[in-house]
Amino acid sequence: MRIRRRLILRRFAGGGAILGTLLANLDPRAALALPFGRPARRLAPLIILDAGHGGRDPGAIGSAGTREKDVTLANVLALRAIIRAEGRYRVELTRTSDRYVSREDRIAIARDLGASLFLSMHADTWSDPAVRGAAVYTLAKRASDAETEALAERENGSLGGESGGGVPEILASLAARETRAASTRIAHQLVSDMGRALPVLPRPERHANFTVLHAAGIPSVLIEMGFLSNPDDEAALNDAGHRDLVARSVTRAIEAWFAAPREGGPA
Repeated sequence: MRIRRRLILRRFAGGGAILGTLLANLDPRAALALPFGRPARRLAPLIILDAGHGGRDPGAIGSAGTREKDVTLANVLALRAIIRAEGRYRVELTRTSDRYVSREDRIAIARDLGASLFLSMHADTWSDPAVRGAAVYTLAKRASDAETEALAERENGSLGGESGGGVPEILASLAARETRAASTRIAHQLVSDMGRALPVLPRPERHANFTVLHAAGIPSVLIEMGFLSNPDDEAALNDAGHRDLVARSVTRAIEAWFAAPREGGPA
């Protein structure tokens, strides 16, 4: 198993059982230390939560000065706490503080740790400030609409110098029926559960070529929790009670998705 050195160091800094798993994979002799005849314990599914932007990349900025990188991190930390409290899943974050992480590294974390699900959290802007509400996006070569295409272009080009390289090959890989079906199903479930407690966009399921969703073989969606261009959304995204609603809605969707029959669950 090929593991990037920077990933091992990152996990070592954060502690936890993952480091032990990675090091065991690196040294086959470690298997000799296991008690003879003991069956391997099946690990719980791993969910990667990705707080969009960070560090020198602030993302969108609202009229009241709210930075996307701040609200995505706050919401991801709240979501991690709710998911962990359920005790059914492992959770890792692509960032736990205000630091820059390239899209390449975000994807590498999901791949190297063997994620079952990748959720990238965002709070962008819309061309019309009257528009508000959550939306869920899946990966596609062509955008579902002009506004989504513009949003993807902003996200993909948020900082100069990053490349989404190999897009045709990656999209071809993600075109596997199982992965596409799983990504679509979690998008359906997220929209359903979020719509019960939160405002959502008209046609809240959309798609475009978001490079952060290029983790081939891993069901992946981008969640816009709201739009900082709308004053009501901006205020809500800064409210702890709203964060709790988002976290609980997303957690319900995750649980329903994993509980669904195989064709609707993880690929």
